[in-house]
Amino acid sequence: MDNSLVLLLVLTPFVGFLFNVFFGKKAGKTISGAIGTIAVAISFVMSVYFFSQLNTTAKPITVNLFDWIQIGKLKVDFGILLDQLSLLWLFFVTGIGSLIHLYSISYMHEDENMHKFFAYLNLFIFFMITLVVGSNLLVMFIGWEGVGLCSYLLIGFWHKNQDYNDAAKKAFIMNRIGDLGFLIGIFILASLFSTLNFVEMKQALSAGNTNTALLGVAALCLFIGATGKSAQLPLYTWLPDAMAGPTPVSALIHAATMVTAGIFMITRMNFLFDLTPEVQNIIAIVGAITALVAASIGLLQNDIKKVLAYSTVSQLGLMFLALGLGAYNVAVFHVITHAFFKACLFLGSGSVIHALHGEQDMRKMGGLRKAMPITYATMLISTLAIAGIFPFAGFWSKDEILMTAFEHNKALWIIGSIASIMTAFYMFRLMYLTFFRDFRGTEEQKHHLHESPSLITLPLIILAALATVGGLINLPGSNWLNHFLEPILTGKHLETALGSQEYMLMGIALAGAIIGIVWAYSKYIKQGFVPKQDSEITGFSKTIYNKYYVDEVYTSLIVKPINALSNFFRTTLEPALGNVVYGFGTVANGIGNQGKKLQTGSIGLYLFAFVIGVLAIISYLFLAQ
Repeated sequence: MDNSLVLLLVLTPFVGFLFNVFFGKKAGKTISGAIGTIAVAISFVMSVYFFSQLNTTAKPITVNLFDWIQIGKLKVDFGILLDQLSLLWLFFVTGIGSLIHLYSISYMHEDENMHKFFAYLNLFIFFMITLVVGSNLLVMFIGWEGVGLCSYLLIGFWHKNQDYNDAAKKAFIMNRIGDLGFLIGIFILASLFSTLNFVEMKQALSAGNTNTALLGVAALCLFIGATGKSAQLPLYTWLPDAMAGPTPVSALIHAATMVTAGIFMITRMNFLFDLTPEVQNIIAIVGAITALVAASIGLLQNDIKKVLAYSTVSQLGLMFLALGLGAYNVAVFHVITHAFFKACLFLGSGSVIHALHGEQDMRKMGGLRKAMPITYATMLISTLAIAGIFPFAGFWSKDEILMTAFEHNKALWIIGSIASIMTAFYMFRLMYLTFFRDFRGTEEQKHHLHESPSLITLPLIILAALATVGGLINLPGSNWLNHFLEPILTGKHLETALGSQEYMLMGIALAGAIIGIVWAYSKYIKQGFVPKQDSEITGFSKTIYNKYYVDEVYTSLIVKPINALSNFFRTTLEPALGNVVYGFGTVANGIGNQGKKLQTGSIGLYLFAFVIGVLAIISYLFLAQ
C-alpha cells in the first residue's frame, strides 16, 4: 500500500505534465490550470500523510523500485527515501508549489500557451520531488538535471523575445558548469565506496579507513555543483537574469525548488562534509562573500524583480554560511522561512506587475498601497520577515545564522550582519518606491489601477501568514525542527538556549535591521528621492548598478574567446580540412577521368589489349622458370 502511495506522491505531477502536453490545449485554460494545480496538491496531501506516519513510527520509508546499475562492485538501485529531511523539503516544494500553480491560473490566463506553461510547471515539480526523494546520488542527479532543463524551458517561456532566450541559455550553461563538478564528485564517491546510497555511504564513513584527500576532493566537487544550482560566487549571475520568465516561475525557482537544491544536497551529505573541515571553511567564506556582494548590488536595482533576485542570492549566501559552519539545521530553518516570505514577495511583485500591465521599473510606480491593499499588506509582512524584524519568521532563522557565525568566526559574523542591514534597506526601498508617495506611472495606468483577483491574492495571504508564524517551528527552548532533524544530523548538539550573549546578538541584529529601515525611510519617504535614470548614474554607484561588471568580465574572458575560437574553426580550420578531404576526392576523380579514356568502346582495341595481356603473363611465367 505504502509503495503505491509513494508512487502517487512522486508521479502525480508527471501525470499532470502528460495531460497538459497532450490534451491541455483542447481542454481549455481553466481545466488545464486546474489539473496542473490538483496534481501538485495531491503530492502535498501525500507528503502530509507520510509526514504524520514518520512522526508516529520515527522510521524512514524506503522503497526500492528496481535494480538499476551494476558494474563490478558498484551497485545502484532506483530507490526512494522518505525521511525527516526529504519530507521537510517535500512540504514546501509541493505546498508552495500548489499555491504558485493556483496563482498562475489567474496570472497566465491571457497567455495563448497556458497549457504548455502548466505542463512545464508540473514537470519542474516532478523533477524537484525526484531530487528530494532519491535514496542515492544518482537518482538525485536525475532530478538535479531535470530542474535545470525545466528552468531553461520556463525562463525562456516567452521565446519570441531574444533576451529571454539568452537568459534561458545562460541559466542552462552556468548550471552545466556546476553539474560537471557534481558528476566528478559522484564518480569519486562511487570509486571510494562502491555505492552511492546515502545510508550505506554514511555507514562506510563511520567505519573509517577512507582516503581523506579524495574525500576532500569529492566534497569540493559536490560544493561546486551546489554553487551552480544555488547561485553562489562565481556562478550566480544566471539567477538575476532568470527574471525573464513569468513571475510565477521566478517564485518557484527562488522560493521552493531549484535554488534550494544545493543546500539540500550538502545537508543530505553532512556526514561527508563534517570530515572535510577545509571544504567547510571554503563554503562558509564563499557564502558570506556572496551574501555581501549580492546585497550591495540589490541596493541600487530599479527592476522590482531584480531586487528580489539579488535578495535571493544574498539569502542563499547566508544559508551557505551556516552550512560551512556545520549548522545544517540552521540553514534548513532559513530555507523554510525564506521559502515563505520570498514566495510571497515574488508573487506580490507579480500582482503589482499585473496591475501595471507589465511595468517592472519601480521608478514608474508609487502610491499603490491604497489601490492594492492586500498586495501591500502581504508584501509588507514578508518584507518585515526578510529584514529580520521580531517576531516574523526571518528574525528567528537569520538570527540563528548570525549567532552561529559569531561563535565560530567574528569576521564572517560582521560580513553577515552588514549584508543583513543592506537587506533591510533595499527591501524597504522597494516598499517605499512601490507603495508610498505619489504614483509616477502614466495616467492610463493610474486609471486602471486595481487589486488583483482572488486567485492571486489568496496565495499571498496564506504565504504572508506563514511568513508571520513560520519561526515557531524552531523557537529557542522548544527547538522542534532541531529535534526533528536529529536522526539526519547525528552526533550534533542541536539545542539552542538563550543566554545573555544570545539576547545581545539578537538586539544587535534587530538594531541593524531598524537602521536599514530608517535609512531607507529617510531617503525615499522624507526626502522623496526617486532613483536617477540609467544615463545619469555616475561614479561607484554606476559600478554597483552595473553589478560590478561581472557579466562583462565573463563576456571578455570566456564568451568572446570561445566565440573567436568557434569563428576560427568555422572560417579557417573547417574550410582547410574540407579542402584536404575534397583534395583526395579531386585526385581520385582525376585518376578516374584518365581511366575513362581507355574505355573507348572499340572491340578491336579491347582484343588487342587482351592479347597483349595474355602474352605478358605467358612471358612472365616463362622467364620465372
